[in-house]
Amino acid sequence: MITKRPKRNPLKKRITELTVKRAKPQADHVVNTWDTKQSNLLLRTQPTGHKTWVVVYPRQGRSRWLTLGPAGDGAIPLDEARTMAAEAMLKVYKGLDPAADKRAERSKGTFAELHQRYLTEHAKKHNKSWKQADALIRRHVIPKLGKLSAAGITRDDVKTMLGKIGAPISQNQTLASLSAVFTWGVKEGIVPANPCKLITRNPTQDRDRVLSASEIALVWQAFDSLDPVHAAALKTVLLTGQRPGEVSNMRREHIKDGWWELPGAPIPGIWPGTKNKQSHRVALSEPVCRILKVYEALDGGTGYVFAGQNGKAVRDLDDDMRAITAKLGIDKVTPHDLRRTHGSTITSLGFGRQAMDRILNHADRSTGSIYDRYGYEQQDQHIMEAVAARIMALVEGREDADNVARPQFGKTAS
Repeated sequence: MITKRPKRNPLKKRITELTVKRAKPQADHVVNTWDTKQSNLLLRTQPTGHKTWVVVYPRQGRSRWLTLGPAGDGAIPLDEARTMAAEAMLKVYKGLDPAADKRAERSKGTFAELHQRYLTEHAKKHNKSWKQADALIRRHVIPKLGKLSAAGITRDDVKTMLGKIGAPISQNQTLASLSAVFTWGVKEGIVPANPCKLITRNPTQDRDRVLSASEIALVWQAFDSLDPVHAAALKTVLLTGQRPGEVSNMRREHIKDGWWELPGAPIPGIWPGTKNKQSHRVALSEPVCRILKVYEALDGGTGYVFAGQNGKAVRDLDDDMRAITAKLGIDKVTPHDLRRTHGSTITSLGFGRQAMDRILNHADRSTGSIYDRYGYEQQDQHIMEAVAARIMALVEGREDADNVARPQFGKTAS
């Protein structure tokens, strides 16, 4: 049985600036306050608290809603909103349709213009990885579709553009980036539809690349052919198992008494936050501490352990790994594969998958995680030292590489 929402009586009053300021959002519905002074003008308050001025007028037996713009502090003042509403109603009396005219005007822009608006008004404010998507759009989409009307781009246009991209994964990533632009454009009323919808993405397989014992030694030696800061960052990924983006942004103030403390939440301008938004502590093994000691006085006062020449967090580690694997003639290895190799070393030494997930900061949503608040600090320190010992033994070609410390029953096993 479908339950109908109860009808709400229209809220009508002479709107004042104080009315706008005190308009409170409701969690379950939009609040429309009609102005009794200027006919057809209303103040619309979303559940999020966002307020807009809207003109509502009849057109061919249906109501048209024309959004004038934002209301509230620093937005369109009440007097100006009333003037704009009066001008819109004058057009209506002349037989025009201002809402349709506005949509038509906004849809005249090219895709390149839509993309720029998306970056400025949305992506740079809400999407931490906007630069990656922007690079894909500029490389693959702008040359083919940039000068076309954004509203006129069809599904066939998108498919033709994607067909010029060789790698299936790159096709998928470009399609996702393009779809995000159009989704925003539809939401903002700039384009009528998203042409990326219903386009089938290429099937992909999860990577399971783990370095072999011999490859660990080869790749480690090849690190030394890179810029020293890049090399140190990649070695730290392998020795800690943490995400490459988090290692790149490692901060000096987060290293305390042999531990790296990763804040879960982002710190604007200096720290991106962890992937699962959960704070995390990583025990730093002796080899890692030696690396960090070398760069202790080389951050240029920026606070980044691995600072590039511009003083910002080091970047382009994927490019470094591509160069290394091409030089060595081995199957492709990414920075994330170094993290996976660390995790696999944890389990290969007998410490168990639960220990691996804990150290790699995989989200644990099990019931047990709610009740088990034990810190595992001693176990994690032992595990990290054991994994580092195993890796360094392979790097140094020592015969005792297979004899590093295994878990002791009841102490480090998990």
